[in-house]
This record gives sequence, structure tokens and C-alpha cells, in this order.
Amino acid sequence: MTNIQKLENSISITRSKLISHPVYNQLDSKEKLISFMEIHVFAVWDFMSLIKALQRNLTCVDVPWVPNSNNFSGRLVNEIVLAEESDVDSNNNPKSHFELYLESMKEIGADLTLINKFVRKIRLNKSYDKTTNEIKVPRAIKEFMDFTFEIIKTNKDHLIASVFTFGREDLIPDMFIEIVKKLSIEKDIKTESLIYYLERHIEIDSDKHGPMALKMIHELCGNDDDKWNEAIIASELALEMRIKLWDYISQEIN
Repeated sequence: MTNIQKLENSISITRSKLISHPVYNQLDSKEKLISFMEIHVFAVWDFMSLIKALQRNLTCVDVPWVPNSNNFSGRLVNEIVLAEESDVDSNNNPKSHFELYLESMKEIGADLTLINKFVRKIRLNKSYDKTTNEIKVPRAIKEFMDFTFEIIKTNKDHLIASVFTFGREDLIPDMFIEIVKKLSIEKDIKTESLIYYLERHIEIDSDKHGPMALKMIHELCGNDDDKWNEAIIASELALEMRIKLWDYISQEIN
């Protein structure tokens, strides 16, 4: 059994628990779907900081430029960033996946006030900690994002890569897309942009980014048993934090 297989086996129970979370079956109205999206959007934003942290560490984003020794992982990161940060919408216009999600929220009638205010403050402060002190987001959302930024602050690439890999949006099961489609038909809700985002994101994650991210973990952990053990712990924690966020959403929509 390979180290990657050991890692995947170690987190399989928690991952299954997350994918089968009851929150999905509770989404039986427009209002509940909106509530889900208004919280989930922070996880979509938070995800981008993980991949950008990897790009910063595994490539060179400084001027003057110098070559980085992580050639293999650097290439993988750059390919992932290209799709996540500069994908295209249904009209072939370049958009990040975060912006695609915002568009889907706007289309369905969700409130973008808090997430837009949060991003504006991030742009102004250039600091996560300062922004979360100024913008009061629900505790469950803050705890989820705090975990991400604690991982980033470790500056351990194998940990960041593990949380990125096993906390991605491919955790959203296919049944969620079917629920959204059903709501679109039965409740006459505008969900075209959301369905496009979900199908696009999950397709890319499953077919390309998933295998690439696993290769990156393998490269960064190498033959170091301590790094592999740390990767298992971080991956498990990432899944547990997502479950806590889903639990919060479940409470809110009920």
C-alpha cells in the first residue's frame, strides 16, 4: 500500500460522513438554498488562499525573479491556479471560481452584503486577522477560516497541500447538483449559474486537479514518515472543520 493510499484510508470514514451529511437533503426550498450559499461562499473564498499560499511557496512570485527548486510541484500549482483563478463562465468570459459563485448567488437572490464587505476589507487591509477583527462573521464561519489560515501560517507546504487536496469542493456530492436541478424545475428558481459552477468545479477537480494534487502531496512528503503522519492529521482536521460548518448550516436552515 502506498503512502497516498494509507492517507486516503485513514480519512475515509470522516470523508464519507461529510459526503453523506444530512444538510443536503434539507435543501428543499429557495430560502434554504440561499442560506446555504450565503455561508458556503466563505469556504469558496477561503479555498483560494490555500492554493495561492502554495503558489507563493512553490514558485517564484517575486521581482526580480529567480528559479524555484520545486519544479514539479510548482508546475502543478500553476496549472491549478490557472483554472481556479482564471476559468471561464458560460459565456466564455474569464472569471475565478469565486466570482462564478458570486454570480450564482446574485442570480438566485442571495444577499452578498457580508461577503462583499469582507472582501473589500481584505483588499484594503491585506490582512486576514485584521479583517476578521473588523468584520463580524458568524463564529462557525470564522472558526472554519481560522483553521485554514493557521495551516497557512505553519508555512509547511505538505500541510497546506494536504488541506487543499482533501478539503476541496469535490467534497460536494453529485446529489447536491441533482437537488439544485430539482429545485430549479419544481420551484422555478434561477440556478443556471450555480449548476454551471458546480459542474465545472467538480469536473475539473475530479478529472484534473484531484490527481495533480495527490502527486503534489507525494512530491512534498517524499519518504519522510513524519510529514506523511502530519499530512494525515491535517487532512482529517480539514474534513472535521467542514463537517462543523455543515452542521452550522443545517442548524441555520432549520
